[in-house]
Amino acid sequence: MGTEVAVLGGGCFWCLEAVYLDVEGVVSVESGYAGGSVPNPSYEAVCNGQTGHAEVVRVEFDPQRIGYRDILGIFFGIHDPTTLNRQGADVGTQYRSVIFHTSPDQHDIARTMIDELGRGDVFDRPIVTQLAPLPDYWPAEAYHQRYFERHPYQGYCMAVVAPKVAKFRKQFAARLRRA
Repeated sequence: MGTEVAVLGGGCFWCLEAVYLDVEGVVSVESGYAGGSVPNPSYEAVCNGQTGHAEVVRVEFDPQRIGYRDILGIFFGIHDPTTLNRQGADVGTQYRSVIFHTSPDQHDIARTMIDELGRGDVFDRPIVTQLAPLPDYWPAEAYHQRYFERHPYQGYCMAVVAPKVAKFRKQFAARLRRA
């Protein structure tokens, strides 16, 4: 059996990318754009909110080492799926919470998980995470790839990305990549 791909949007892609790069069983992570109407959009076009794209990560993983449900468990643990078109101070449709499924199985797993989390006492508000088939995917510009790794002392990285990574490492310690 080969690898699988998950495409997830939960705010700024730098945060998600930094977390998933630390996950055991993840083969590769790439920041990009999905769900919009313009082919091969630029960061500037996506940020202006007019293309309809979300900032996403494309997570390639080995399902023999980590399951799709576990990938989603991390996703729901590291962002707020109850805020519409925003994560913290990042506001706009490009920051929406979204799962772009690549198969009927992924759809079913994600739908079940959203329903289970919605019935539980995990979140104070309803989950607004969108679930949609992956219509397209465009890699982000090279300067966005592995951004946190290359710029850990940049202001946004220190204020937003680093705390998310720390939260992940504490909450999902069993899922950390082994050196």
